[in-house]
Amino acid sequence: MILPALVKHYENLAEEGKVSRLGWCSAKVAYQIDLSREGEIKGIISLREEEERGKKKVIVPKTLSVPEMVTRSSGVSANFLCDNAKYLLGISQESDEKNRKRAEECFHAAKERHLSLLEHAEGVMARAICMFFEKWQPEKAMEHQEIRENWEEITAGGNLIFGMGIEFAQDDEEMKELWNNRKLENNGDIQGVCLVTGEQTELARIHRGIKGVPGAQSSGAALVSFNAPSFESYGKEQSYNAPVGKYAEFAYTTALNYLLSDRKYSLQIGDTMVVFWAESGKTDYQDTFLECMDPPTDNQEELKKLFERIRDGKPIEIHGNELNSEQKFYILGLAPNAARLSVRFFYENSFEKILKNILVHYRRMEIIRPKWEEKQYLGVRDMLFETVNKKSTDKKPISNMATMTFRAILSGDKYPARLYSDTLIRIRAEQDEGKLNWRRIAIIKTYLIRNCNWKEGENYMGLNEESNDISYVLGRLFSVLESIQADANPGIQATIRDRYFNSACGTPAAVFPILIKLKNSHMKKLGREKEGAKNYYEKLFTEIMWKIDAQEGFPKRLSLEEQGKFAIGYYHQTQKKYEKREEK
Repeated sequence: MILPALVKHYENLAEEGKVSRLGWCSAKVAYQIDLSREGEIKGIISLREEEERGKKKVIVPKTLSVPEMVTRSSGVSANFLCDNAKYLLGISQESDEKNRKRAEECFHAAKERHLSLLEHAEGVMARAICMFFEKWQPEKAMEHQEIRENWEEITAGGNLIFGMGIEFAQDDEEMKELWNNRKLENNGDIQGVCLVTGEQTELARIHRGIKGVPGAQSSGAALVSFNAPSFESYGKEQSYNAPVGKYAEFAYTTALNYLLSDRKYSLQIGDTMVVFWAESGKTDYQDTFLECMDPPTDNQEELKKLFERIRDGKPIEIHGNELNSEQKFYILGLAPNAARLSVRFFYENSFEKILKNILVHYRRMEIIRPKWEEKQYLGVRDMLFETVNKKSTDKKPISNMATMTFRAILSGDKYPARLYSDTLIRIRAEQDEGKLNWRRIAIIKTYLIRNCNWKEGENYMGLNEESNDISYVLGRLFSVLESIQADANPGIQATIRDRYFNSACGTPAAVFPILIKLKNSHMKKLGREKEGAKNYYEKLFTEIMWKIDAQEGFPKRLSLEEQGKFAIGYYHQTQKKYEKREEK
């Protein structure tokens, strides 16, 4: 399912001219070896360019279309016209005997490949490259001024290409024709039925690497790979165990590398890189999906209008563009796994269904927020950030939990239990005022509604004074007791929340009698200084205690589910107090 969808996407991209044709690939090239007609090196030309990344400008290699590059593991295998300095110049940054010998082997492999391919070529560019390989002596490279001056840069591992002036070797018409004819030749590869296209064709023995997944090999990691006899069956070797035709292999790797190269249409969740695309190949769907999953602060109103249209059953429209609601949409999550990639999840559905599931998720997340908060929709990355320790050096959420949460939002499935437990752990562990913020309470509310079938939770966007749920009422009571203490002692540095919240949340019967005794002392002080406040709190305290006494008093313990409701009750009652202050 993954590979056919990617092959189809490649064909859409190829129609628009966005990806390389069969036998070619896109490569990042740092320098050009400028040759004379006689094959002498005239200079080393930098092809790097300035690119904006966020607020910074960085120098990056230029992306060019070059002959398809080989997949290397540890052996020596040369590319045509585009390779690193070891292959094209026979030089290496390390000067020890082992690396010098390795560079020499690489150069001879490149020399043999180029001379055999260009044996019958007659063009100026082809003859210049042949003469270069016939004349060049790697051991005398340091004697060449241009090489000596650019030694550190060209041996850093970046790709080099040949050229003459402003013309690149791979753009020469004769070179293109030679390479394309070579790729069409039957190389005697094994024939078989391709699992992707269903056609009888040449099968790919090794699949090209996928680049752009953080944590994976920078040279590319394999999505389909068999590298040991224990993984093989029926006497088949390497990727013949999962027969994929050469065209399908080229198409799916090209499409996936294209998606990963464009950071605009990918999203990193924990250690997982998520890519997404529409079956039609139109980018409007990708733009809309990204805005829904990671909404920018300055686009909240536009997103609100989109969700209102979905709720009312109207056509999907964003930024004035109407989208096909039945369009099939794909989301793929990839994570690094040594020299390979592991598929964390793959989800496909109609675009409308996916957006509806996201809308339902945001409805569950609805909760009263502070007046200063501009965000109405909490993106999945912001949501997961609430489960990590802010003081930790590594602020990434648990990998599996992050991807399971992402998939649950897309599909409407249950959220992972770790999302809920990690949020409660952060509330218990942190001592600052922001530990019970609206984001964490929204996560708790969302989890309880979906996973614990807390249907009444849909009515708990703000304070629910009619609720008789004992855990919710206890949270309200704790907030009232804290307010009494704070009003009786203006400027107090630490309240009962800092000392008693965790124990009151877990074992109410052991803690609340102590807090009520403290409350009596605070009420006496309030009576002397703020009679009106004392009367207000007495009335509110009595109303809440009546609800508790009607249910046989304080429970000995609260379950994890009930502790979540306790936190919601505390937050709602506290937020109500701030509302009154804002009104005044």
